[in-house]
Amino acid sequence: MTLHWVDYLTFVAFIVFVISVSMAASRHQKTGRDYFLAGRSLPWWLIGFSLIASNISTEHFVGQAGRGYDLGLAIASYEWMAAVTLVIVALFFLPRFLRAGIYTIPEYLEYRYSTAARTVMSVYMLLAYVFVALATVLYSGALALQAIFELDTTLGIWLIGILAGVYTIYGGLRAVVWSDLIQGIALILGGVLVTVLALDRVGGIGAFLENNADRLHTVLPADHPEMPWVAVFIGGLWIPNLFYWGLNQFITQRTLAARNLRDGQRGIMLAAALKLFIPFIIVFPGIMAADLFADQITHGDQAYPILIRELLPAGLSGIMFAALFGAVMSSLDSLLNSAATIFTMDVYTRHLRRDASAERQIVVGRWATGILAVGGCLWAPMVASADSVYEYIQKFWGFISPGIVAVFVIGFLWRKVPSFAAVGALILGVPVYGLLLWQLPEVAFLHHMAITFVVLVIWMAAVTLVRPQQEPPAMPEPEDFDATPSRGAWVAGAVIIAVTAGLYLMFW
Repeated sequence: MTLHWVDYLTFVAFIVFVISVSMAASRHQKTGRDYFLAGRSLPWWLIGFSLIASNISTEHFVGQAGRGYDLGLAIASYEWMAAVTLVIVALFFLPRFLRAGIYTIPEYLEYRYSTAARTVMSVYMLLAYVFVALATVLYSGALALQAIFELDTTLGIWLIGILAGVYTIYGGLRAVVWSDLIQGIALILGGVLVTVLALDRVGGIGAFLENNADRLHTVLPADHPEMPWVAVFIGGLWIPNLFYWGLNQFITQRTLAARNLRDGQRGIMLAAALKLFIPFIIVFPGIMAADLFADQITHGDQAYPILIRELLPAGLSGIMFAALFGAVMSSLDSLLNSAATIFTMDVYTRHLRRDASAERQIVVGRWATGILAVGGCLWAPMVASADSVYEYIQKFWGFISPGIVAVFVIGFLWRKVPSFAAVGALILGVPVYGLLLWQLPEVAFLHHMAITFVVLVIWMAAVTLVRPQQEPPAMPEPEDFDATPSRGAWVAGAVIIAVTAGLYLMFW
């Protein structure tokens, strides 16, 4: 592809604009609450856009579009069921977390169970962020840049890591959410542009629906090796969804920074509504790539980059370049900030220096951000050995997500669950899931997650019946936080669930 000078100008102007706004928005930060939680002052609209921008990155444009190319619309269940999950998180998870005034999700486990439970989850999250999340975002971003602009993959990894790391180190969460707002808008507009151009090339929406009738099914057979309907609706898909949207610091950090519970719930509902729209600008183009350029695509993850390369006219390439780059940075900056928050608050301040001042916490957070960025860049090339970037992410999160979901959900529902049961579940989840992957490779990994979850729940129930916790946990409640729930959240949640059901019926 030959880039026009306008493409370069657009890209550079976009990056400079994002970094400038982020830096300006994050000035005058004096405390850990300012740096890690943006002073707990985020409004609902900023939370909603930041959630989507942090979530949607090139692992979606590359990985999920690639699964759309291979699998069809069924992969959209990760998005549409996520919308339902977000409703549950807003109504049942978020009130508990905000009333406790926590900085990190692992911190909640110390109040509910013990320091050991908090530490185990913190270590798990840090390892997963570096070896799964950061690495896949960096690699998929570099893969997209290589396919479209013929940029060396290793160079692309370090370019993305350095640019996103710079303003994240300086600005903390406030810089992250403002960059997310700008990049999220560019991301959605860029996705719409590619979808419109692809639809025009295939002959319009009618021709697309007619030509792909066999690929536009959201419900696949119960024995399907990747997306069986049992796992989607009543089984294993709930495990990664509840973990990712409700218990993952990378996502929940902006909801923990809400100025009150009402704004937190409204922001999550906005994100849920946007989630319903995402498959139309990511999965649909992946399917259209199979119609248009199957002869050029040797691997599903190439579908979206090749679509961009072949469809965008000169002058618009820079816009999509900026949108893709923004998608990568919006996820990467969120991951870096969240991982640094966990290290600073759950490891450094909790175990190494309990009397660390606010200024010291910020310094440690910045150093942690830089080190984590370098670690992610070093590991990112290893992702190339995976068959699918998106499947790599989902499969490897399964080592820790069933245990984390079990510990939180059962802990919410049963106040007598002791620390020994929780710590045991967190540790047992890794070998149980690994054994299932090894012994039953032909079974969908979502079933592995469900089975692991059930085993851990049985373990927790057995331990609780034998050694119940005698003293109910006493959760802190900050005096200066408005925990009044949003009255409209229940109505919004009902509408989102109804629309989700309608989409499944439309593409049954």
